[in-house]
Amino acid sequence: MKNNKIKIALVHDYIKEYGGAESVLEELSDIYPEAQIFTSLYCPKFLGPHQNRLQDKWKNRINQSFFQYIPFAYKIISPLRLLSPFAFKHFDFSKYDIIISSATGAYFPNSLNKKSAKLICYCHTPPRYLYGLPTARNFTNNKFIKALAFFVNHWLRLLDFKFAQNVDQFIANSSTTALRIKKFYRRDSIIINPPVEISTITPAYQRTSAPDSFYLTGGRLARAKRYDIAILACNNLHLPLKIFGRDFANYQEELKNISGPNIEFIGEITQAEKQKLLSNAKAFIFCSDNEDFGIAPVEAMAVGTPVIGYRSGGTTETVIDGKTGILFDELTVTSCVDAILKLNKTKITSQNCITQAQKFSKQVFVDKIKKLLKNY
Repeated sequence: MKNNKIKIALVHDYIKEYGGAESVLEELSDIYPEAQIFTSLYCPKFLGPHQNRLQDKWKNRINQSFFQYIPFAYKIISPLRLLSPFAFKHFDFSKYDIIISSATGAYFPNSLNKKSAKLICYCHTPPRYLYGLPTARNFTNNKFIKALAFFVNHWLRLLDFKFAQNVDQFIANSSTTALRIKKFYRRDSIIINPPVEISTITPAYQRTSAPDSFYLTGGRLARAKRYDIAILACNNLHLPLKIFGRDFANYQEELKNISGPNIEFIGEITQAEKQKLLSNAKAFIFCSDNEDFGIAPVEAMAVGTPVIGYRSGGTTETVIDGKTGILFDELTVTSCVDAILKLNKTKITSQNCITQAQKFSKQVFVDKIKKLLKNY
């Protein structure tokens, strides 16, 4: 079957924020501009500076489930995951040859009825909340609710495993995620790292001179990212730290409560604004706990900025310790402080950072996705 004749559909959990998973969906939608996008819920007003671009790009392409008719559905995203298998099963994929799901598994998009189509799942991670990985929210201390959640999550894990067997080909976004897919789903996968837009980085956004004195961190302001470690480390050393990103579950208020006058919260920013900040920062601090991949450290290296990162998950696959950054072994303030001090004594060149980032470029992603689909 000729690749230009196949009909492709794109599937995504839900669209209510813009993070790494959504950047992958956007890139897939660019590679296949005729593909329709199926999602449980689409809330463009929460896409911040990305809203206008994506609304134009996805005009007449979005297909929502019955969740769109539930009042204030965007406020009860988490409980709605119990109904999500029904949401994806109601879509008709009978006219498609290939379905590409961009999924964390949290909304079970692979529960869909694929008919005769091949289902390719780009897995960002199996659901973190189901398998004991750090999540964005603090869980309740209520013993009754914890006991109920234990039984519900057991049932959800069984469903998650069942729906994973519906997939014809898994793509993992990192070796870390590939190991999780093998462990939890007993399935093999191929690894295609997420795309990082390096071609748009102009010389003006690359480090050609001494950086400013501030450090930078940011992304989605969620608890698993452990911004508190970076804040307390910079408080300890009296270093200026800028934090960008959209608040999640009121975590920003907690962070502000532990921040000194040296900490500045910038809010959500555009890609160009992010590149400018990254190029002027002394280093990018990334304390995420068992990150699935981690696009932000690659974006930092792409402009020549070193990374100070916690040695876990995808960070160990992108940052070269001592060459493009410094990795620390314990998720503690002391360990992060030691890494910051070590970076000041380590010679790291911008060119080494840029060269490493190019391994994860958008073009590499596009070429690998197109090559894979040629086999179907």
